[in-house]
Amino acid sequence: MPPRFLLDTHILVRWTFEAHRLSREQWRVLEQAVRRSEPVGLSAITLLEIATLSSDGKLKLKLPLTQFFADIQANPVFQLLPLTFEIAEEVASIGGFLRDPADRAIVATARVHRLQLITSDERIIDSKLVPVIE
Repeated sequence: MPPRFLLDTHILVRWTFEAHRLSREQWRVLEQAVRRSEPVGLSAITLLEIATLSSDGKLKLKLPLTQFFADIQANPVFQLLPLTFEIAEEVASIGGFLRDPADRAIVATARVHRLQLITSDERIIDSKLVPVIE
C-alpha cells in the first residue's frame, strides 16, 4: 500500500520525541495511519537534513543519530521515498517560492507522489504548493 502522507522533517522529530507538540489534526492523522498499518512517507532529503542539523548542533536528538536512524529504518510505518530525476525536475519548477533546498525537495516529493504533507512550516503552508495537514 502506498503512503497517503509525507512527513516534513520537524514532524518526524516531533512525532518521535515530542508528540505533544503535534497539532490535534496531525496527531489524529498519524495515529489513524498507524492503526490501519498504512505507511507514512519520508523524503530521503529528510535523513540528510536530520544528519546535517544534528552534526551542526542545531538539532539535539534524545538518542545517538545512528540509533535514531536504525529505529526509523526498522519501523514499518515509515516508507523512504528516494530523490529521483522527476523530483529534481519538480524542485526546479518550484523555483523561488521556497528558498530552503530541503523544503523544496520535500514539497517536490509530495507533489510527485501526490501526497498530503504533514507540516507546521508557515512558508510551505502559505506557498500553497502542496496540500498540507497543519
